[in-house]
Amino acid sequence: MTQNSSPKSGRPLAVFDLDNTLADTAHRQRFLERKPRDWAAFFAAAPHDPPLTEGVALALESAKECEVVYLTGRPERYRRDTVAWLAAHGLPEGRIWMRRDDDRRPARSTKLETLRRLAQKREIRVLVDDDELVCQDAERAGFRVVRARWAAEASALKEAQETEGRT
Repeated sequence: MTQNSSPKSGRPLAVFDLDNTLADTAHRQRFLERKPRDWAAFFAAAPHDPPLTEGVALALESAKECEVVYLTGRPERYRRDTVAWLAAHGLPEGRIWMRRDDDRRPARSTKLETLRRLAQKREIRVLVDDDELVCQDAERAGFRVVRARWAAEASALKEAQETEGRT
């Protein structure tokens, strides 16, 4: 153990993204396909997202060996809706890291920053995310990644994640 490292405690973490990993955002993509994008309507519709069966099953399976936590680009102001959605769909209780309301950095920056901070104290067993740029950066940083490829392609959302830092 080096001088700056400390022993990692607790169960390993399984880190799950929300949008298009656990929650199907297809019904609200229309709010991002118009100019200007209607972010308020996009996030207001999130409580009506159907769950993605593959993602939910993976989270429940991961909970057998890991503490399941959530890392999302959703703004903090939507925390109450997010907590309610997770509970309504039977997902494991776990800490949720959300984007500050005024943070517009790309998801790959904000998520990697959080992963590195978490990894200082806990083993991160896996990151499950649909954003290819997030996945690539996390892998380069040494994290094990499962790409959530079970949702329909959401090109407007992917573009917005990278250029507008909104989710």
